[in-house]
Amino acid sequence: MLEIGSVVEGKVSGLTNFGAFVSLPDGKSGMVHISEVSTSFVKEIRDVLQVGQDVKVKVIGISDEGKISLSIKRAAEDAQPRQRRAPRRGPNVWQGQQRPSSENLSFEDMMARFKQVSDEKMTDLKHSGDPRHSGGSSRRGGRGS
Repeated sequence: MLEIGSVVEGKVSGLTNFGAFVSLPDGKSGMVHISEVSTSFVKEIRDVLQVGQDVKVKVIGISDEGKISLSIKRAAEDAQPRQRRAPRRGPNVWQGQQRPSSENLSFEDMMARFKQVSDEKMTDLKHSGDPRHSGGSSRRGGRGS
């Protein structure tokens, strides 16, 4: 029985401009939208898939009417082991200031810091002397001229 999240083998049974139909086990079929074929942009599906090709797909949706939505790229992502990022070395420099590690800050503290830096940038722009950022009107003459 198919359920959302399961990864199964199938065979491409048809191609359209918007995706591919895949025959699944138990005589069912589903559709892979063109956006779910690859992690890179696919302009022409026939450049990537052919009728009769065996594919591994992940079930990403089943409608109330029984239509099955599939993804080739998500099945491939699930098959690859997740790589952990190496910790960054050295100081976290941000806007010329030492940035505290986000691990030590609450969400509210991070948002307060973001707001403070944003406010400082806006103040700098307003005081830069550039009339486009001075906050005043750029129209001359006013009303009734």
